[in-house]
Amino acid sequence: MDLRPPRNQADPRAVPWWTVQTLILVVPLVVAAVLAYLLFTDRPLWLGAVVGGFAVCCAAMVAVVPRAYYRMSRWEVTDEAVYTRSGWLVRSWRVAPMSRIQTVDTARGPVQRLFGLSDVTVTTASSAGAIKIEALDHRLAADLAERLTKLTQATPGDAT
Repeated sequence: MDLRPPRNQADPRAVPWWTVQTLILVVPLVVAAVLAYLLFTDRPLWLGAVVGGFAVCCAAMVAVVPRAYYRMSRWEVTDEAVYTRSGWLVRSWRVAPMSRIQTVDTARGPVQRLFGLSDVTVTTASSAGAIKIEALDHRLAADLAERLTKLTQATPGDAT
């Protein structure tokens, strides 16, 4: 197996999808912080600055994190193995030989479906857990799952 960076990125629609996911997380937190400041305090200036700083940090997170994750995440499937790389602060490289693959699954959440995306999860006999290839075009994900299934069936070994 050739240990090099995987060649493929997620679908470009992953950036807006991850942005929406981040918004779903941070908007309620910012709204709660602002409401708590407005309703439950005597509104000291320093606390307003803290709440404002929190809102700015959340906005920066929404603007930066999805794009950084898109640039750092990679995947590739060869006849011998599945390769993934993810993370931007802590890099995670995973390689799963075809002979170790036990199951191949695809998943599409409700927001993912709006963007036409799917994830492919490759479960292996590893204690490190499954390998997840995120944010692929739903057709590509289905084709990839089919290809992985065929490659796994054609590979000798019992995946244990």
